[in-house]
Amino acid sequence: MEERSQWGTNIGFLFAAIGSAVGLGNIWRFPYVAYENGGGAFLIPYVVALFTAGIPILMLEFALGHHKVASAPKAFHQIDSKWEWLGWWAVTFVLFGISLYYIVIIGWCVNYMLFSLNLAWGDDPNAFFFTKFLKVPFDEALQAPANGQVWAMSGLRWTIAGAVALVWLTNWAIVYGGVQRGIERAAKVMMPLLFVITLAIIVWALFLPGAGKGVRHYVTPDFSKITDLKVWIGAYGQIFFSLSLGFGIMIAYSSYLSRDANIFRNSLIVGFSNSIYEVCAGFGVFSILGYMATQQDQEISDVVSSGIGLAFVAYPKAISLLPFGELFGFLFFLLLIIAGISSSISIIEAFTSAILDKFTLPRKKVITAICVLGFVGSLLFATNVGLLWLDIVDHFLNQYGLITVGIVEAFVVGWLYRTDKLKAHIVSNLGLSGTRHKIFDYVVLQLWMYCLRFVTPVALGIAIVHSLIQEFASPYEGYPVSGVIVLGVGWLLITHIFAFGLSGLPWRGETSR
Repeated sequence: MEERSQWGTNIGFLFAAIGSAVGLGNIWRFPYVAYENGGGAFLIPYVVALFTAGIPILMLEFALGHHKVASAPKAFHQIDSKWEWLGWWAVTFVLFGISLYYIVIIGWCVNYMLFSLNLAWGDDPNAFFFTKFLKVPFDEALQAPANGQVWAMSGLRWTIAGAVALVWLTNWAIVYGGVQRGIERAAKVMMPLLFVITLAIIVWALFLPGAGKGVRHYVTPDFSKITDLKVWIGAYGQIFFSLSLGFGIMIAYSSYLSRDANIFRNSLIVGFSNSIYEVCAGFGVFSILGYMATQQDQEISDVVSSGIGLAFVAYPKAISLLPFGELFGFLFFLLLIIAGISSSISIIEAFTSAILDKFTLPRKKVITAICVLGFVGSLLFATNVGLLWLDIVDHFLNQYGLITVGIVEAFVVGWLYRTDKLKAHIVSNLGLSGTRHKIFDYVVLQLWMYCLRFVTPVALGIAIVHSLIQEFASPYEGYPVSGVIVLGVGWLLITHIFAFGLSGLPWRGETSR
C-alpha cells in the first residue's frame, strides 16, 4: 500500500489551490460578466456571493478533506456510505467531461501562442478562427457557427490534436511526479510566473491610448441592475465556477495538508486571491478593448465579447493593432496556457486521489491510464464540430452538474453531518482561547453554518431553476434537440451511472459492501 502523499509546505498547497481556482474563466469570463451586470456595481452581489457561498463551501471542502484525510468519495463515504456516489460523480464528470474540452482549449492557446509570432490570423481573426483553424460548420449570413450542424463531423484537426497531445503530456509529467515533487514544484514555478505575466500585461495595457475608455466601461457602476435577479445569479455562478467548487479538487488537495494546517486562514487566502486576480485581470482586458475601440473609432460595445470570442477573435484583432503586438500576443496566450495547466493538473489529481483511496493500485500506472484515456476523449473535441460539442457539454456540466453537487454537498454536511465536528476541527488549529475562541465560534462559524444550511442551497437552487426555465423555453443556443439530449443530458446521466457503479465496489481491504 502506497503511503498517502503530503504537501511539503503550506505555501506549496496555497499555490496549487490558487492555481486550480485561477483558470481561463478568470481572464476571459469575469470581466465580461461584470461589464454586462452593472460594471462596478456588480462588485456588490459578487462580494455577497463570495462571503455567503464561495468561502463557506471552500472552507467546507478544505475542512472535510483535511478532517477525513480523504478524497471526495472517501470523505462522503465516511459521513454516510449512501452519499459516496456524490464524491465519485463530482470527480468523474469533471475529469471525463470538463477536463476533456478544457485541455482542448489550452491546445488552441498553444497554437495561438505560435500564431502570434507572425500574426497568422491576418486581417480577419473571426474567419480565421472559425473557418480556417477550427473548420467548424459556419453560417455565412450570421457570421457565426452553424449550431444546427452539431452532427456534421468530418474528421480531426491535426494541428489541434497535436497541441492537445502536448498539453496532456505536460499534465502527465507534472502529476506523475507526485503531489510534492510534481504538483507542488510546478505550482511554485507557474503561479509566480502567472502573476508576473499578468501584471506586465495589465501595466502595458493601461498605458495604451484609449485604455481609460475601456476601464471606465468596466468599472462605472450601473446600480439600476442590482435589483435584477439575473445579476445575482451571475454573481453566484461566477464565484462558484471560478473557485473550482464542486470539483472534488479542494477536498483532495486539503487531505494532503499537515495536521496543524490552519483551514480558516487558507480558505480566506485562496478565496480572496482568486477574486482579486480576476478583478485585476479585468483592467487589462478592458484596457485592450478600449485601445482597440479607439484605434478603430468604435464603441466598446462593438468590440467587447466574452469567453472564446474574447480570447481568439477580439484579442487577436487588438494584437494586430498593437506596437510589438507579436510579443504581447505571445505573453497573453502563454498566460492562458499557464492558467489552464495549473487548473487541469488539479482535476487529474482529484480523480487520482479518489482511485488510490478506494483501490490498491500503483499511483503512476493510474495517472498514465487516466491521461491516455483523457487524451483519447479530448479528440472528440478536436474535430471540426468540437466547438459545438464543447459548448453543449460545458453548459450542462457547469449549469447542472457542478451546481447540483454544491447543493447536495451543502445539504449533506450542513444538515446530516451537522458541521459540529468540522467546526471543532477548524477551531482546533486556530490557536485561539478564551473570549476570542468563543467569539470565533459563535460569530464566524455560526454564520458559516447558517450560510451552508440556508443561503448557499437557496442561491444555487434559484440559479438551477432559472436555467431549467430557460432550457424548457427553447433548446440551448438553437442546437437540435438530439444534440442537447445526447451531449448535454446524456453526458450527465452516463457519468452519474458510472459514479454509482464505482460507489458500489468494495474499498480496499473490504470483501463486500
